[in-house]
Amino acid sequence: MIRLGLRLALGAGRDAVVRLVIIAAAVALGTGLLLGTLAALNATGTQNDRNAWLNTGRSGTGSAAATGSRAGGSAAADPLWWQIRADGFQGRLIGRIDTAATGPHSPVPPGMSRLPGPGQYVASPAMAALIRSVPAAELADRYPGHLVGTLGKAALPGPDSLIIVIGHHPDELAGRSDAVKVDAIATLSPGRCDGPSCEIGTDHNGMNLILSVVAAAMIFPVLVLVATATRLSATRREQRFAAMRLVGATPRQISLISAVESTVAATTGVAAGFGLYALLRPLLAHVTFTTSPFFLSDLSLTTTDVLAVALGVPVAAALSARIALRRVRISPLGVTRQATPRPPRAYRVVPLVAGLLELAYFIGRRPPTSGGQVRAFLPGTLLVLGGVVLAGPWLTMAGARLLASRAGRPAALVAGRRLADDPRAGFRAVSGLVLALCVTSGAVGVIDAMVHERGLPSAGTTVRNTVMSDHARYVPPGLRVGTVPTPPDGLLAELRAVHGVGGVTLVHSDPTAGSRPQRALDGGLADCAQLATMPVYGTCPTGAAVASVASSFDGYGLVGGPWPSTWPAVPMSRAALRSLPVTQIAVTTDGSRSAIERARTVLARAYPADDPPYTVGEDRARRSAELDGYRQLADVVIAVSFPIAGCSLAVSVAGGLSDRRRPFSLLRLTGVRLRTLRAVVLLESTVPLLAVAVVAIATGFLAAQLFLQAQLGYSLRPPGGEYYAMVAGGVIAALGVIGCTMPLLARITGPENARND
Repeated sequence: MIRLGLRLALGAGRDAVVRLVIIAAAVALGTGLLLGTLAALNATGTQNDRNAWLNTGRSGTGSAAATGSRAGGSAAADPLWWQIRADGFQGRLIGRIDTAATGPHSPVPPGMSRLPGPGQYVASPAMAALIRSVPAAELADRYPGHLVGTLGKAALPGPDSLIIVIGHHPDELAGRSDAVKVDAIATLSPGRCDGPSCEIGTDHNGMNLILSVVAAAMIFPVLVLVATATRLSATRREQRFAAMRLVGATPRQISLISAVESTVAATTGVAAGFGLYALLRPLLAHVTFTTSPFFLSDLSLTTTDVLAVALGVPVAAALSARIALRRVRISPLGVTRQATPRPPRAYRVVPLVAGLLELAYFIGRRPPTSGGQVRAFLPGTLLVLGGVVLAGPWLTMAGARLLASRAGRPAALVAGRRLADDPRAGFRAVSGLVLALCVTSGAVGVIDAMVHERGLPSAGTTVRNTVMSDHARYVPPGLRVGTVPTPPDGLLAELRAVHGVGGVTLVHSDPTAGSRPQRALDGGLADCAQLATMPVYGTCPTGAAVASVASSFDGYGLVGGPWPSTWPAVPMSRAALRSLPVTQIAVTTDGSRSAIERARTVLARAYPADDPPYTVGEDRARRSAELDGYRQLADVVIAVSFPIAGCSLAVSVAGGLSDRRRPFSLLRLTGVRLRTLRAVVLLESTVPLLAVAVVAIATGFLAAQLFLQAQLGYSLRPPGGEYYAMVAGGVIAALGVIGCTMPLLARITGPENARND
């Protein structure tokens, strides 16, 4: 029987070979995408593991910070002084690590053979290239010393990571309040910890979210594509196998032959899929599930991945073929007499309803741990996605019966009757696209609500391009107190001399702020002459010398209500103001790279012990980094789901036409016009698409609302115009795919196809 199955698969004529090639191609595409998804998930974890050393000095990360590790504390033999801060260049994050070895046995971070000494620094390849490509006054002058080496891949989350490690004398870092002594470099992956211990990288909450969303939203459509492909030409194969049953073949023999045919096609497709994965792998390196592209070597497959795909896809194909031939197994006359399949029952909507109820159950009962949250919401999400697919045939049947009852033309009547007779086949063609619409609606609903609730208000370009240098600490009752004296006039003159700088304002601590009821905008004092050079941040009353202002200008428009256009005057002289410590230096620019980076470099050199200067735009981008990550993840899911759905639709429509070549040929012989048959094919694909798409979109938004209420306490927001454009584009693309199959209809409905094979 195995030999016969091979002969039928490979030597049964042109149609069999074409069917084998189409199935193999579709399985290859699905397998390649599945392997790429698995490799990207593996790369995400590997990439995150390399963030571990950047969390050195934080408790619970394996870095063993010494007792009293703040400045002035004792440490073990040869500890390492460590200070990590966030610098920036044109919106790109730069990780700056200042180190100082206290002896020959101080720990060395990964990616380097030795620590840089005083006056030396080591940079990532991307950082070294950036330093060489821009004028020194814009970047290199911020860092004392010279480049002595590059960091290896073991220290880099991604190939574009900007990281610099600067060497110092121990005495230089010992006086810095945020420098710590550590006995070892952190080794615990952010993916295995949580909270402040893992500020850099994606903690296990985020990793669980990423892996769960990708697994549910990307692997599921790929599996639908593979299952669709393996059922190609199922009707014609059923007829052939039914004829074999009539001449004496047993059900077991039919099942074996069918399994051999499907396995041959699927095995060929899997082999080609591994080749496709090898071609896609360099492109996948540029896709990010987090914030950085992957190293090509990170995109690897485990032995389990390879075996699961290499063995699982052919087995799934054989099972799909076995299930497809269940009517032939029951009776050899079941197909030859064209028995109408049993209509789908209403119980098919039960899993969908159960998934929604499961999500609704956790409103007000959200588990406290991240693991519990994943276990709570992932089953409901999978039930919803699977429920949409399972309920699709029943919804298709309802739409088909409505179409047939309202039909005014022959095409509508034929399409409605055929869909009502076999709604499973009609829905199968559009199941991938319907699933993509459900995923897209849910993702957009969640992201839009989070952006509305957590998003930061936009500001004008002048505000966003303002360079800020912070020099403050917080003291009870939450006041910002300056930590540096008024900078010399030479520094202010150097800043104003930078081409493109509009104004410079110093924000001083207000010594009376703690003695009066605190307001959100209180706590700072500013020279009105300086403030006049940057009116976007408000002005002073006429004749005033000093005004009471916010203690920090980077919160412009974020807290405390509307930003005042005029600040209240304070009875204080400019000389008295200069004696007060400074909390912040604000420098407005024209937004040019030269102005922003030169001003930032001047401030960084003047205050090397404090946090590097930043722009307001960068600060707001960092505050919304989590939202940007979620939005990026949603974009990846949507970008992958729609092409997979389009491939599933193309395979299904082409296979359906091949299966119905004889009925359509007979209709043409009886006088039905080709135009009518084209309308039938279009309606048979459009009706299930529209009937189930409405339910899928509504389900996606409802699931998003339930998740938002249960997990975050948010409410769904109306989607923006991009969503409607995306849905319309997906539907139009689907109709285009269906339209591309119309020329095939003319070729397969000739008189020669009307005879029995």
